[in-house]
Amino acid sequence: MTLFKTNASAFFSTAILALLTCGGTHASDWPSYNNTVDGARFSPLTQINRDNLQDLRESCSVLLGDDGPYQTGPILINGIIYVSTGHTTVAIGASNCQVIWRQVHPATGKELLPVSRGLAFYEGLVFRGTTDGHLIAMDARTGKIIWQQLIADNAVGEFLSAAPIAANGKVYIGPAGSDWGVKGRMSAFDVRDGHEVWRFNLVPQGHEPGIETWRPQSAAAHGGGGTWGSYTLDPLTQELFIPVGNAAPDYNPDARLGDNLYTDSLVVLDARTGQLKWFYQLNANDGFDYDMSAPPVLYTDSLGHKRVGFAGKNGYAYSIDRATHAVQFKTPVTTILNAQARPTPAGVHVCPGTMGGTEWNGPAYSPRVQALFVGSVDYCATFIAGETPYDAGKPYNGTRVQNASTDPKTGWIYALQADTGTVLWKYATEQPVVAALTPTAAGLVFAGDTGGHFLVFDDLNGHVLLKQQMSGSLAGGIITYEANGAQWVALAVGNRSIAFQSSQAGPALVLMRTGLPAHYVAPQIRAEEVKPL
Repeated sequence: MTLFKTNASAFFSTAILALLTCGGTHASDWPSYNNTVDGARFSPLTQINRDNLQDLRESCSVLLGDDGPYQTGPILINGIIYVSTGHTTVAIGASNCQVIWRQVHPATGKELLPVSRGLAFYEGLVFRGTTDGHLIAMDARTGKIIWQQLIADNAVGEFLSAAPIAANGKVYIGPAGSDWGVKGRMSAFDVRDGHEVWRFNLVPQGHEPGIETWRPQSAAAHGGGGTWGSYTLDPLTQELFIPVGNAAPDYNPDARLGDNLYTDSLVVLDARTGQLKWFYQLNANDGFDYDMSAPPVLYTDSLGHKRVGFAGKNGYAYSIDRATHAVQFKTPVTTILNAQARPTPAGVHVCPGTMGGTEWNGPAYSPRVQALFVGSVDYCATFIAGETPYDAGKPYNGTRVQNASTDPKTGWIYALQADTGTVLWKYATEQPVVAALTPTAAGLVFAGDTGGHFLVFDDLNGHVLLKQQMSGSLAGGIITYEANGAQWVALAVGNRSIAFQSSQAGPALVLMRTGLPAHYVAPQIRAEEVKPL
């Protein structure tokens, strides 16, 4: 395979800078984690279809060099793709894999989990969180840091893994760290300088409403409720939808009796003020780590009612009427067993386990077939009750042992009728599904599993139209866009993590398109050869 060596001094040539303006390469944008801030992953593109899909092959790839978890959702603006790893941010040409700039943020202090699930873009700036608690704004053209603010304390278990979203002069993000006993919160920051505009405590403190759902109330001081996937915004109503993680201690609900608001919940805030509008709790007094971590999708049903669709680690997919807040359906999308039990000293076997259900990539919606597509993990665990005292900066599990199942981790892709939740089709994958699902107007659904299988389905019946083995595990975003007159697919390939371990190649961005000759050899570009900013 040909290896292209890059020349950092040439990156800011007139040709490259032209890609960063509207006058350069024309491309359909993918400006946020789920394409648009309302969570609509649906693509209107049709150039890649059932007739030419077998001709889809790798055009080029960029080896990012920062080994470890790689779960990013790529974004694309004006012909440039932006991707993140735990420590780096890279700008890449959307039709040639040329590395335009590379920004490295070395972690300071204790690093808990070196993962980034993506970036946000707003008026020429790219935003990301870091594992040592910084929120950073970079110039999208050059990668220069415009400002950075320390907004989370990793000494007490806080870090920033979520993909922020940005709108109306604000960037929205909250710290992860539920398993370390953080005090979860969501904040809005001014895009100009990063100062905090508002804050909402996702675990109530002091005399805030909801504190009565923690008994004793002192348990709320280390109650979890972090956020670690991404978020959804309705630009018209200014409703901000926040998926909230598990309570702490993780597996000892007797240490925090009550509903434990607002953990394991979908919390809806006023994006302008941070005031609570409404919420729905998936699991009260959770003892099995059933986070709500994936951003929801906003859609309209066949009768014109506004809905929000979402899925959690508890193994169910939901749809709620946004006007009445009534649950319209609750459909299992993986194996469910003993989910209403509690951890016991003798041990209880439960499905899903802590690594099961829907993780950080939530449902996608296709208006073409009025269906929600949901990926999940099929994996169980045995929970043995015990006690773990709180120790700042260390895991706060509240149990002596959590034994993983001896069964292999597998996964599912479900297609649900968006009005009723009826299962239209389902597909059992060889490995867990934590990568994004992307439906298109051509009737395709792009997907992948942690075994490195890139999958393309017929949206109507679930028939596998294409299955390709990639160089590494798929655990992040899959986006599609138009550039230079062609439709492309970009894949985040090469995740390596404790939960979904893979011995395959490390993080890379792979670009695919049709129309390449059969003998074509895709070049690789090494981003680490570019001098970081």
